[in-house]
Amino acid sequence: MVAALILVVLLGFSVLGNLTQFVAHGLNWNHAFKAGTLRQLGPKLDECLLEDNKSHNKIAVIKVEGIIAGQADEDGNTMVDLIKAQLDQADNDSRVKAVILKVDSPGGEVMAADQIYKAIVNFEADDAADAGQPARKGKPVICSMGSLAASGGYYISAPCRWIEADELTLTGSIGVIMHGYNFRGLMDKLGVEPMTFKSGKFKDMLSPDRSTNEIPPEEHAMVQALIDETYGRFKDIVSDGRAEAHDFNKKEGRPLADDWETYADGRVLSGTQALKLGFVDELGDFDDAVDRAEKIAGIKNANLIEYQEHYDISDFLSMFGQSSSAHTIKLDMGLDIPKLRAGCPYFLWQPY
Repeated sequence: MVAALILVVLLGFSVLGNLTQFVAHGLNWNHAFKAGTLRQLGPKLDECLLEDNKSHNKIAVIKVEGIIAGQADEDGNTMVDLIKAQLDQADNDSRVKAVILKVDSPGGEVMAADQIYKAIVNFEADDAADAGQPARKGKPVICSMGSLAASGGYYISAPCRWIEADELTLTGSIGVIMHGYNFRGLMDKLGVEPMTFKSGKFKDMLSPDRSTNEIPPEEHAMVQALIDETYGRFKDIVSDGRAEAHDFNKKEGRPLADDWETYADGRVLSGTQALKLGFVDELGDFDDAVDRAEKIAGIKNANLIEYQEHYDISDFLSMFGQSSSAHTIKLDMGLDIPKLRAGCPYFLWQPY
């Protein structure tokens, strides 16, 4: 009897879902002659209240945790997509007066970090004026560093109008790394000889099965030039971001030290060291970052909110229509080891 009751309930959900799709399809028939079900792409977000101060104003908290990567999850959304969607929602809500970027990351992929950086810059920038309308000033982003905000974690922090760090925060690690292995020595011992057919001299750049004496010096120079170019952009991001923040904050913030580039050699810094060099503006915790956000935005006792991905019954039921390979079971061994792709540049600090 219980099994029959469960089947009846599931059947009711199925009939209701099919009826809803049929009605929606009928309503949209005159607007688009497309078969199938319409589905919203991109992250679906719910606003969640972190701290209720009975205020009309809000401060949105956006978290950046773990490796910054461009890989998509089961729903097809990347970390970049999720952060952009949160910034868009905060931008479209007139009650949100500021954003706190809560960073706890060792960095990650160059492209993903740069996309997040651009999203923050665009969010903070003045909007282009509409016809006959004055330009609207962007909302401030205040960075609150956790235990780790190194390399790419600092890259996305640099454009923020204020950077708050704990004295024990590990930050800095300004630099670029491209990692790979050469297996030719092991292949020779096993009697394995590679056969490569290529259209040009450098078509097999960074190949792991060439002998090191087969790698022309021009290839070393080209790879190093790519690293140097990306590294130069990293330093420009830091220089421009901190200069703009100092112009905005005046005497309250910290300017970069004259010799800051000496410390942009990949080394990690404590929050205290970073403050002396002007990489951060103040030592404090998350509550201090909230106080600073309210001061910069000119508000008091704002509600704190965050955006979380929304899941409904359709997401749950859609799992049954996917292949078993789409769902993996992960075993937490207490280790967070990034899967670095050979030949891919990273803004990443990873102790070995």
